[in-house]
Order: sequence, then structure tokens, then C-alpha cells
Amino acid sequence: MRLALAQFNPIVGDLEGNLRKIRQLVTQAQASGARLLVLSELAISGYPPKDLLLRKGFVEACDLKVDELAKETSEGFAILVGHPTHRGLRELEVANAATLLYRGERFATRHKVLLPNYDVFDEKRYFRPAAHTSPIEFEGLKLGVHICEDAWWGETHTFYHVPPTEQLDPVWELGDQGVDLFINLSASPFEVDKVARRHRIMRRHVARFQRPFLFVNQVGGNDDLVFDGNSFVMDQQGEVIHALKGFADDIALVDFSSDGKVTIEGTPCPAPAENRREPQLLEAVTLGLRDYMAKCGFKGCVLGLSGGIDSALAAAIASRAVGPENVHGLLMPSRYSSEHSVSDGLQLAQNLGMDYDVIPLNDVHLAYEKLPVVGEELMSEPAGLTDQNLQARIRGALVMLRSNKNGWIALATGNKSELAVGYCTLYGDMCGGFAVLSDLYKQDVYAVSRYINELEGREVIPQSILDKEPSAELAPNQFDQDTLPPYPLLDGILAGLIDEEMSPDELAKEFPPETVKWVVQRLDRNEFKRRQMPPGIKLSPRAFGTGRRMPMAARGFAGLNGTES
Repeated sequence: MRLALAQFNPIVGDLEGNLRKIRQLVTQAQASGARLLVLSELAISGYPPKDLLLRKGFVEACDLKVDELAKETSEGFAILVGHPTHRGLRELEVANAATLLYRGERFATRHKVLLPNYDVFDEKRYFRPAAHTSPIEFEGLKLGVHICEDAWWGETHTFYHVPPTEQLDPVWELGDQGVDLFINLSASPFEVDKVARRHRIMRRHVARFQRPFLFVNQVGGNDDLVFDGNSFVMDQQGEVIHALKGFADDIALVDFSSDGKVTIEGTPCPAPAENRREPQLLEAVTLGLRDYMAKCGFKGCVLGLSGGIDSALAAAIASRAVGPENVHGLLMPSRYSSEHSVSDGLQLAQNLGMDYDVIPLNDVHLAYEKLPVVGEELMSEPAGLTDQNLQARIRGALVMLRSNKNGWIALATGNKSELAVGYCTLYGDMCGGFAVLSDLYKQDVYAVSRYINELEGREVIPQSILDKEPSAELAPNQFDQDTLPPYPLLDGILAGLIDEEMSPDELAKEFPPETVKWVVQRLDRNEFKRRQMPPGIKLSPRAFGTGRRMPMAARGFAGLNGTES
């Protein structure tokens, strides 16, 4: 039997548009001689639909689209599609379903067993889990159809509250009933090195049952998540014999023979050997920004260009995402800006081929100083914190002015290191509709910037920006390291606290205890700022946003041997 595995980029809630894309894939699969087209999890609605599932009529509309799609099938062609459903359930219950459409009707349906309820996932809020599962018998084959998390039973950092031994492993339940082929429909979000992790997990299942494994994943950016595709075909020996593209729509034709072997129509593309961090980050954040803009209806974007590394990388990513002709920069030098901040910003804009304007801030700054009451307070401490924040807020207002006038989305350029410790200004550099670098630590910002130059074979981001000491330039002779620990030290502590959820006591064994304490206090005290930041793309195991929910009005815990922060 020939199967077509198709990964595509749905728009959440766009049922008609998603069905239209699926019909194009149907045409392509049928023309290739495929008997079965396999699509991803919740392909009809897009993932994650969130509280759309609670809106009256939405799930019923998804079910009706599945009925429409069933009409595309026949005696010789079937479709396996993911969708939310009410069918066969009690009133108000919804299941995350995979349905085999065949001969013009719903031939068989299976519901998701394991509902993830950690990090960015909250499926228990919406779906009713299946208690058990069973193979789907089709064309003389027993298909082990299951959905995303069902393959992740027992994985660390997945079951936060329920010991996995208290639940069945759905894949092993299918395998014990005898299957010819495992098929996983997924909407598995990107994280660095997630591809290798998926391969390891699926290889464990294959090793037990010696059956091939097909993994079909969603593609595209939806809000703060990016789905990287990277679907694959694994043979009965656990080798990935074909990998679909990363971060792009793709389709693969798989021939399954009577002896249980899988082969690829055309030239097989094994999983790439390179597992370098920087290309993964660049691909993910580029796709995430491109899709966020396109799906929200933005054609252009605007950002401040300071001549520093963060705005330089943000501009380079935006240029890759939507084209430099759609990226608009504002250079806004203040009385404290160095000459190189302007020249470096200009050089960057010219290297990228993007539009830019220069708007000096001093006249606006002076106008604030001449105001009654607030001007006196401002002048009482020149270049103090209030004055520094004012400069950032003037810049934010100018960026938002151009955003409003032209319909461009404003991009915030703060990185994860700064956002973690509050080295950012509300309504200033945090202004915007999308935070491009919000899940990149400062060292990642430098690494990805260097990679872009390497990839392009030219100096896209000027070397002078890469070389100079980072500074907000909001006060005379100001440098980041006057206020913050060195970035390698700061990033190491932050990665331990945030990504690895280590305790301050553990980190104090590896890093200077006083520095750890300072970072913990700053991290906890600035939660209120992060709650007001624009959305950004999740790239790490624990990104700021929907997957990390910390209290604001609280006293932080600094460790068993420490003090409250």
C-alpha cells in the first residue's frame, strides 16, 4: 500500500481555508497513487484552538468539515485526519480525534488517551480522554493510530502530576494487540533538539514491537508556538529512512509492503546529521514571526535601531521573515548616544536593504524637562533612572506612532536575559506587538547573529556591533555590565533557574552564591513586567509566556538555605 504523509501549515479557526489546503493535498496524493493520506493532529481546526473549543458551534462546525472531507474518499482512497469532535460523546464533551475517512464516510475514529497538561499545554481543560485504544483495521492492515502525546508516555518533564505508571502506555497497548504499522498524528511544538528527542522516543516503541513508525507533524507558527514539521518515516529497525522538511510544508510517499517493510518513493532523505543550535533557533524564530504577521494580517513591521546587537538581530530576522522591503527602522539618537550607535545602525540598515529614518530625540527630551512639576522632578537627577526610562518611552512612542499610522506591527527587541532580570522599560523598549528575541539569551543573540553572517557569507550584521561592549546608552558611559553580571554568568544562572527548574541552593554550588541570590531576586521581582510583554516564540523548554505561570504579588523562594526574595 502506498501512503502519503503530508505536513502543512493550518490557520487556527480557519476551517474553510484549512479544508481547502487539505483538498490540494488530496489531489496531490491521489495523483501519486496513494491509497491513504495521513494528516496531522487537529488539522481541521489547527492547533492549538484553545478556547475556540468552548465557543458554541465551533466543534460542530469542525465535525461538519470532516463530513465534507469524507466525500473526497472512495473505494480506492482514504484520509486519516485529526480534528476535535462531539460525535458519540455526552453533551458538552469534546475529544481530540483521529478519523479514518473511507468510501465517503467516517470509517473509524480513535480519541487521544494522554492529554498533556504541562508547560504550554492545557488539553485537560478542553478534551475528554479515551480510557483505551485499539488498532484500526483497513485494507487488511492493522494500523496503530494514536495522537501526539500518546507516544510520550513515561517521558520526563511531561507528566508533572500523574505518575505514568498509573496510566496505560497507548502505543504499547496498540502494539500488544498486534499492529502492522504505527501512525502518530502530531502537533508537536519546536524546542531546540526536539527532533532528536522525538526520534529517541519513537525508536523505543519500534525496538519493542519491530514495526515501522510514521510520524506526521504540523508546520507553522501559531501565537507563541512554532511547529517545525520534521515528520519522518522510521523502519522496523528504528532507522529514520526519510525525514520531511523542517519548518516548511512537505509531502512524502511511503510504500508499505506485505513483509512489513517501508520504502520511500523517490530519493530518501534521512534525518540530517547536523544538530547545531543556531540554525534551529534562526529557522524557528523566522517562521514564527512570518506566520504571526501573516495570520494577523500585517504586511510590514517597524522597530527601533539602536546600533546594538539586539535590534540588529531583530531586524535581520524580520528581513528574512518578510523581506527587507517590509521592514522599517527608526534610528533615534539621544543626547547620550555614541557616534558609533548611529553609524552602526545605518550600516546595518544598508546591509539589509531595509527602509530607515533618523529621528533625534533631544527636542522631545527638552520639552519634557520644561514641563511644570514633572520637569522639575526629571531635572532633579539628570541621567537617573527616571530620565533613562523616559528616553526609552519616547522611543517607544515614536515606534508606536509609525505602527499606528502605517498599519505595521511594532517589534520589541528585548532578549530573555534582560526580560528575566527586568533590564527593560515598560512602555519603552518593551513596546510592540511581537517580542522577536524574548526566548533567546544574550549569548544566543550573539551566536545567531554570527551564524547569519556565516550563512550569508558576508557581513550582514556589522562586525563592530558584534565586537562592542553592550550598552543601553541611556546615561553617560553606561554599559550593561555596570549593572548586570557578565552575560555568560548571568545566562548560566538563568538557564538553571528557568529552563532546568533548579533550586537556588543547587545553583549556588556551581555559581557565586551572592550572584545567584541577586539573580533570583531580580527574576521574581520582575514578573509584573513580563506579564505585560508582547508575545514571542517559544524556543526553549521554559519560555516566558503561557508555559511559565509565576505569581506577581508574592514573595519569591530563594532556596532552603536562603531567604525570601
